[in-house]
Amino acid sequence: MRFVMPLSLLACLLALLVLRGLATNEAFHDARVADSVDKTTVPADLLEGGPIIDARGSKNAHPVSYRIPDHTVVLSFDDGPSPEWTPKILDVLAARKIRADFFVTGAMTARNPDLIRQIVAGGHELGVHTFTHADMALQSHGRVGWELAQTQLALAGVAGVHSALFRPPYSSNAAAMDDWNYPVIKYVGAHGYLTAFIDRDTDDWMRPGVEEIVKAAMPETPGAGEMILLHDAGGDRAQTVAALEQIIDQLQAQGYRFTTISEALGATSATVPVTGFQLWAGRGYIWATQFAVHTLPVMIGLLALVGFLNFGRFGLMLILAPMHARRAKRRDTWGRPVTEKVTVLVPAYNERECIANTLNSLAVSDQPIEVIVIDDGSSDGTADIVEAMNLPFVRLIRKANGGKSSALNTGIAAASHEIIVMMDGDTVFEPSTVRELVQPFGDPGIGAVAGNAKVGNRDSLIGAWQHIEYVLGHNLDRRMYDMLGVIQTIPGAVGAFRKEALRRVGGMSDDTLAEDTDITIAVLCDGWRIVYAEHARAWTEAPASLQQLWSQRYRWSYGSMQAMWKHRAAVTSRGPAGRFGRIGLPLVVLFGVVAPLLAPLVDMFLIYGVFFGDAAITLTGWGGFILLQAVLSWYAFHLDREKPWYLISLPIQQVVYRQLMYIVLLQSAITAMTGGRLRWQKLRRTGEVAVPVEV
Repeated sequence: MRFVMPLSLLACLLALLVLRGLATNEAFHDARVADSVDKTTVPADLLEGGPIIDARGSKNAHPVSYRIPDHTVVLSFDDGPSPEWTPKILDVLAARKIRADFFVTGAMTARNPDLIRQIVAGGHELGVHTFTHADMALQSHGRVGWELAQTQLALAGVAGVHSALFRPPYSSNAAAMDDWNYPVIKYVGAHGYLTAFIDRDTDDWMRPGVEEIVKAAMPETPGAGEMILLHDAGGDRAQTVAALEQIIDQLQAQGYRFTTISEALGATSATVPVTGFQLWAGRGYIWATQFAVHTLPVMIGLLALVGFLNFGRFGLMLILAPMHARRAKRRDTWGRPVTEKVTVLVPAYNERECIANTLNSLAVSDQPIEVIVIDDGSSDGTADIVEAMNLPFVRLIRKANGGKSSALNTGIAAASHEIIVMMDGDTVFEPSTVRELVQPFGDPGIGAVAGNAKVGNRDSLIGAWQHIEYVLGHNLDRRMYDMLGVIQTIPGAVGAFRKEALRRVGGMSDDTLAEDTDITIAVLCDGWRIVYAEHARAWTEAPASLQQLWSQRYRWSYGSMQAMWKHRAAVTSRGPAGRFGRIGLPLVVLFGVVAPLLAPLVDMFLIYGVFFGDAAITLTGWGGFILLQAVLSWYAFHLDREKPWYLISLPIQQVVYRQLMYIVLLQSAITAMTGGRLRWQKLRRTGEVAVPVEV
């Protein structure tokens, strides 16, 4: 159930994009136009008859046609309504008290509901011109039915009406019917629609000039009834508006009357009111569409924010990471070498599978150490394994279960030395790890050092993904934050502190689930410098399943949010705390919370672009972004001297991780806002991680 709400929100966002795409005629748009073919299936009397085809009910087997009566004109307008041109046309018609037919598309109807209401209020008749203005001759019956139903839904929503009139896009007079579009006429007739072709096509959409439009509207035979085609949308219709006045004046001078299709045929209006479910379904659709149309700029703005944050982070990394790498090459950066003995704390809770590997790795350390294992009430015999190993440099402290912070505070109190290294019970160190980790303490201003945590079980797909994340998203980030002086998290797997720094901030706190982030921020705000030691490598066992990964990141994210909230006063503080509050904390919130929380928008727009937009441009843009990430990832792997072949899975990793971190962060935020509490969740370990032979 934890995935239902976040994934439902993503589905709603995608649905909003599609609704907006429908309203702007992007989604499901088909610009193909059928070529004219043979007319072998079209009855001759229809080809030679009037512009109105009736294939309804019993007439479906043998459709009939109707002509507009003599001295009668029906003005018909296609493709609207347009917020620019339809009002001007309505003004012309109202001034001359003329009613006309407007064949509207569903997309334009959904975008311009007020204009549809104005058309109906003016006594004009509505007709269906499909939803997306696709050539129905090239569509399946299912698509034709959807186009009609969706347009009717829009009409019901904006004006509470349906229409029984249909005009196919790209149609002409009845003589132009052929073997492709005639079946469409019969299909829509079977569903109750009267099809309206035309007598006179003004070609006003080509903007041939006012005189040419007027000329094309005049009847070939004086006094003959006619249906005239004009357009109130689809481009600049200034010539149409100007020509309309002249068409009306000239035809009225010839004794013509102007009316609607239904009235010309002596029938009741084809525009009929709807009630009940159809009415409310239509209103719901229009409300959703209007919300989608107005929400899109917000979504685009958030997408731009995601891009800005990602590219900004990339830029900072590319500038600051090389500076950090150059500093790391200088062995005299921190002053005198640190050679004295240090304390290594190993808090352990049910680490039976891993604890022996952990202690054996410390046994070959090239730095003098004392090791204190704090068994936090393990029930699997962890402490017995430590005792049985009987290592002379290891002290074992047994205590009742109180959590990791409590175990670490017990170890800090028992530590014999000023420098304290902390590691997890499922982590192994290289022989040089402790030495590399403590060298920065040669600078008396440094209060803590973050080491380089590595994924040991990286040979599985999930392990490889986490390996990429650790190298790119953790270690490269730490290089950047180090150069900015605002490292916010020392990993629990490999970190070191001055005992004095820990004492001054009150030791480890159990206020949050991210005790490593909490203590790091506290030490930083107390005025100590914190740096990253890239050569202090530690190998840890990462979660081996998506379920375990989700549980771990949920705890990390929730705990980090707790820590950021706990130290929120740093924003208005002075001195070192203020520096973190006004530089480090905003960067962490923007890069660690806002960006990943909004990142699924990238995939939503990707899906929309591939299926409903320009797939080539969309995939090119997405590919360029992935390429940029690949280049940055390759550079991060280069700095960490890692083999780049793991980056083969980067594209999939990016997509999966975006959704995972979005779900994690959203769930964490909800838990935090509702005052929920998380318990410490112990991950199942296998003990398979050891120091690689070649590092």
